Amino acid sequence: MIDLFTYSSAEWDAIQLSLKVALLCTVFILPVAILVGWVLARKHFWGKSIVEGIVHLPLVLPPVTVGYILLIVFGRNGWLGSFFYEHWGVQIAFSFPAAVIAAIIVSFPLVTRSIRLSIELVDKNYEDAARTLGATNLRVFFTITLPLALPGVLSGAILAFARSLGEFGATISFAGNIAGETQTLPLAIFSTMQVPGQEASTLKLVIVSVILSLAAMIGAEYLNRRILKRKV
Repeated sequence: MIDLFTYSSAEWDAIQLSLKVALLCTVFILPVAILVGWVLARKHFWGKSIVEGIVHLPLVLPPVTVGYILLIVFGRNGWLGSFFYEHWGVQIAFSFPAAVIAAIIVSFPLVTRSIRLSIELVDKNYEDAARTLGATNLRVFFTITLPLALPGVLSGAILAFARSLGEFGATISFAGNIAGETQTLPLAIFSTMQVPGQEASTLKLVIVSVILSLAAMIGAEYLNRRILKRKV
């Protein structure tokens, strides 16, 4: 009989680390995703399709490829990684920040798409009316656009959180599988699967992963329904 309520310190470390990575990813990603989502929804400029393609590229690239690209950029001998290491002695690759960066990169397209679609549903007439009354573009955004698009923003945040919890390929390539530092829940499941006699530990981690992801998706679906009701 598997005890689903008792976890070893290593299992708790993986669960807590995953939640910490997902939370930091969500916090860091939202401001940039809101800005990019607004630009893609409201602005028309040359090369917009190229920008959209770059933003959504992590959705179609294999996660391991994303991790390898991050390693090239942020590795000790990488374009940016060498600068950080030579000037401040900071190694980004194979560290906790690397796990957060990997989660941000793979989650960004989902968040941006959700926010963009939500902003596109905001009636421009409301924004135009506010401008005719003397409101600046910044005030229009914070008092009209963002509040009306809030369900999509929250849905995107939940998707970022859920996607971060399930991130594996980019993380193991860029951050490694270091217990207590970069070994998130998916990596812990992978590790226990390789060890004979660890079936119970694997199953417990899988159940936790399913529960967390399911809760996040239910929340995102609830917010998406609210967006559809508003559209009707």
